[in-house]
Amino acid sequence: MLKKPIILQEGYPFIFICLVIAGIFIFCHYEEIAIIFFVLAGYFTYFFRCPRRNKKIPEGDDLIVSPADGTVVDVSHDVQEDTYLGEKCHKITIFLSVFNVHCNRSPMAGIIKYQSYTEGKFLPAYKKEVGFENERGAIGIEGKNRNILVILIAGLLARRVVTWKNLGETLQKGELYGMIKFGSCTELYIPGEAEICVKKGDSVRGGLTVIGRLK
Repeated sequence: MLKKPIILQEGYPFIFICLVIAGIFIFCHYEEIAIIFFVLAGYFTYFFRCPRRNKKIPEGDDLIVSPADGTVVDVSHDVQEDTYLGEKCHKITIFLSVFNVHCNRSPMAGIIKYQSYTEGKFLPAYKKEVGFENERGAIGIEGKNRNILVILIAGLLARRVVTWKNLGETLQKGELYGMIKFGSCTELYIPGEAEICVKKGDSVRGGLTVIGRLK
C-alpha cells in the first residue's frame, strides 16, 4: 500500500515560496501584504492535504469505489471506450473543485496494465470536451473480475497530472496513485454489467463512496 505524508510533497514549493515572500514583506514592514501570502500558504497546505482512509475502504471484489473526492457531473451508459477496454462502458465523471482533496485512489484492487500521459489544452474541467483535448493521464487496471479505466484530466487551473505508480505495479483498492494539481476532473469507465450507485449531483469521497457493484 502506497503511503504518502499528510501534506503531499508536491505542495511544499508553493507553501515555502509563500512563506518566504511573507517573511520578506514583514522584514520590509509591509505586514498587511504579508498576511495575504500567509493566507495563501495556509490554502496550499489545505489543498495538498492527504487524509488517511485505508481503514475505512469498503471490502468486496464486487464493489467499485470512487477514485476521487468531488461531485458527480455526469453518469452515462453504453459509452464506447477504445483506448484500453475496447467495449461499451458505464462512464462516471467526477468534478474536483479547488476545495476538494485532490489525491486520486484506485477504485479496485488490480494490476496496472495500461498507462498513458497526453499533453493538451487546459479547458475548464466541467466542459464535456476536456476528456479529449486537455492534459490527462490514464491507467487501465486489470482486476479479479473486471478491467476498468481511470482518466485524470487537468482543468483550467491545473497544469500537471502526477502519478506515483507505474505500469505493471499492483494497486490495492483505495490506494493512492496520483493527483492533479488544482481544478480538475476524473473519469471512470466500467465495462460489463454493473449497478451504478451514484447519480449526477452526488458528492463522493475517494476510496470511500461505492460507485458501482459488479454483476
